[in-house]
Formats: sequence, structure tokens, C-alpha cells
Amino acid sequence: MTVIPELAMRQIERWCAQRVPEDLKDRLRVECRTLGRTVAIVEWRAGDPEWTEREIARLHLDEFGIWSMLRSDGDGGWLADPDGPVASTPPPLLAEI
Repeated sequence: MTVIPELAMRQIERWCAQRVPEDLKDRLRVECRTLGRTVAIVEWRAGDPEWTEREIARLHLDEFGIWSMLRSDGDGGWLADPDGPVASTPPPLLAEI
């Protein structure tokens, strides 16, 4: 199994940390989690009484080192975004979220 490169994970984690304004940090979080060669971007919102989570995108690293974006199909699955960018690093894809 291929591991997500450390630099790519740092870029994604930094993007997640910068995504939430300081005044919303008690009500909103954006985090990432790895799923093999895919990194899920997850938004957490404070609710009453619990936090709820929603995956907002997935970034996939193929066997050639190219990143692409997956979007929700609306039925719990994920599909490649045919109009989405592909890149050798995550930041161009993160800019599309």
C-alpha cells in the first residue's frame, strides 16, 4: 500500500487548519483522514447536543503520483470529478474546494 507523502499531508493539514476563521473555531472544524491513497476532507459542525461530520471532498493519489479530486455521488459513494484538476501536489485541488 502506498503511503501519502509527508509533504503532501502537511500541505493538506495546513489547508484544513487555515480553513476555519478564529471566531468559528468553537463551532466548526475541518480535518483530514487518510484512507489508503485517498485523503478525506471532513467538516465538523457543532450541533445541539453533538458535533456532526460531513466529508466534503476526497483527494486521491494514483500510482503515478498524480492527485485528483473525488466528489460525492449523493448516495454515499465517491466518483472522480471529470472537470476537476489533476496535479502533482494537493494545493491546486484544495483551491477547488
